[in-house]
Amino acid sequence: MGSYGTGGTGSSGTVSTIDAGRITVPNRIWKVILVLPRGSSDVSRVTTSTRVIAVNTPNTNSISTSWGSYRTSVDTIESATGYNILSALSSTIQSTLESRVDSGPTQ
Repeated sequence: MGSYGTGGTGSSGTVSTIDAGRITVPNRIWKVILVLPRGSSDVSRVTTSTRVIAVNTPNTNSISTSWGSYRTSVDTIESATGYNILSALSSTIQSTLESRVDSGPTQ
């Protein structure tokens, strides 16, 4: 989970910083969830069919409560942030999972 960009919109409008410029207000908030069955040895239980849920939302008070509409790929989040999120996985599994946009249930 993290954030990027500058300029969020709240009850006082859109701002780039708060606290006299000491804190940057991000433009986007993202989260990546790797859904694993119970067990140990987490990395070894990840396969190309493991569910990965990536969401990327605007930092605004008017965000929709239907989080499924903000789903995206891990690749998209990596592009925006410069992070290599699933780097502990083999390159084959990583590239398969990161390119997919989740379409599973949202409840």
